[in-house]
Order: sequence, then C-alpha cells, then structure tokens
Amino acid sequence: MANLGYEFHEKLLQNLGEVIVGKDDVLTLIFSAMVAGGHVLLEDVPGTGKTKLAKALARSFDLSFSRIQFTPDLLPTDVTGLNVYDPKTGDFVLRTGPVFTNILLADEINRATPRTQAGLLEVMEERQVTIDGQTYLPGNPFFVIATQNPVETAGTFPLPEAQLDRFMMKLSVGFPSHEEEIKILNKYMDSDPLETLHSVVTASELEAVRKEAGAVHVSLGIQDYIVRMTTATRNNNDVLMGVSPRGTLALMHAAKAYACLRGSAFVIPDDVKKVAPAVLTHRIILGYGKSTDCEKFVQNLIKETVVPTEDFEK
Repeated sequence: MANLGYEFHEKLLQNLGEVIVGKDDVLTLIFSAMVAGGHVLLEDVPGTGKTKLAKALARSFDLSFSRIQFTPDLLPTDVTGLNVYDPKTGDFVLRTGPVFTNILLADEINRATPRTQAGLLEVMEERQVTIDGQTYLPGNPFFVIATQNPVETAGTFPLPEAQLDRFMMKLSVGFPSHEEEIKILNKYMDSDPLETLHSVVTASELEAVRKEAGAVHVSLGIQDYIVRMTTATRNNNDVLMGVSPRGTLALMHAAKAYACLRGSAFVIPDDVKKVAPAVLTHRIILGYGKSTDCEKFVQNLIKETVVPTEDFEK
C-alpha cells in the first residue's frame, strides 16, 4: 500500500495546526468523513472555533469553497439557486446557489426554517440538485461541514432526523486545556494565522486517497462486529429509534477511511471504536425519561459489543 492516506493525514494536520490548537482527534475524524464521502455536523457552544475550523479546512484544499450564513429569512432557492428571467434574451437563466461548490460551510444551520434546511437533503445524499424539474450536479468532490449552537434555542429550528441522518458524523470541538489556551493566545497575539493559511492538498490527491480508502479490507469478523453494534440499537427497550442500514454503511466507510489515514490496509476493531461515537450518537433516539443520554448509550454499546479476535488482514 502506498500510504497516501497517512501522508494526506499528516500534511493536513500540520497545516491546520497553524490555526487550530489541540484538536487532532476531532480533525482526524473530519478528515475520515471527507475521505469516506460523508458530511460533518459540528455542534458546540459559541466561541469554540467551529467556523474557524471549517474555514481552515477549506483553505487547506485546492478546492472551491462557499459559505452560507443560515438565518430565519433564508429561502431554499438561496441555497440551491433558481432560474431568473433575462429580458434581453427572453429566456430563463440558471443562477446557481452556493451548493455548486466543493466544500460548503453551512454556518448555524439550525437558524434556518425546516423548509430551507430541506434544500440540502437532495444534494447531501444524492449529489445532485433539482431546479424546476432539471437536475444539475454540484462540485466533485462535494463536502458539507455544518455548525450549530446547542445552547441558544431562541429563533432556532432543530434539525429533523432525516437531515441529521445525512451527516456521517456529528462532532463537538470542545474547550481547550489550560496549556492549549495559552498556545492559542500566542498564535493570535499579532494576527490571525487563518489569513496566511495556504492549500496543501489538491483535488486529485483527495481522489487518490479516496480510492485507497475504498480498497481497505474489512474482514467478515469486522463486518459482523459492525452489524452487531448497530442492530443492538434496534433491539433495546430504551431506544425509540435505532441506527438504520445507512448508519451501518456509514460506520463501515468511516472505519475504512480512518484505517487508511493511519496507514493501514485493513480495518481493526479499534478503528470502528474510534469512529462509532461520532457516527452513531446522532442517529439514536432514546425513550423519554431515560437516565442516560445518547453519548453514554453509545459508549456502553461499544463496551458491551464483543470484539472479534482473528487475523483482520484475511
């Protein structure tokens, strides 16, 4: 194996380290989702660097980038685009929306109405946009990184389950440690390092890593391990809605991408464990009045699912 994934991972980590301090685990999961062809939802309190992380990621790639600031008055056509009448020619001309890009930052996505949020459903899942009955293709690759604030609920519209399920991973940036926050102060003492950040990965390199990740081997034992983990969410009395087959596929593809980024040609149980919380937590709805939350439920699920013991290369 050429270890393109490992080189890709190290190159991006080093570049984003100029802007983001101490979040290598979160960054690795975001890279994994991108390589696996999924999308990422960042949910955290204000000021933890969600938008800056998304912008730094976009600048690290030699790809087109668009940003949508979601607000209550935003319309679906503001996202997808629309046909506009041209009086000079007498024809309708397509005015493309910001989804026609490679990397889309959907900032504060839960501030838009459900009608506008639904404007992303088709393009996130099917990689196409339908406008007035005509189908168009967005950029290739196409990656959505969305942010939302979980504590400020005034004027927000929670994402429905169908929308959440379109995100391969839901992540939290979290607060920095004491030492990390001192490093942040020093990095931003004179200027914002984001302004001088440059691209280090091209579209062709990303495509090559995606092909390498696609070739990562998943043994029958690992496949059984993944399916046992997701089906356990459907057969639990505490769960109202368990993980769908789409979630099972997302867990496998995320684990393959994670293994590829660490330079492996095959998936091991630890790869599945690393990505499982980010992939599964937002796909589970627990019954009302349960003492635990989805994060703890998934952590317990990982502990309780029996790990296979075999030669994972075969």
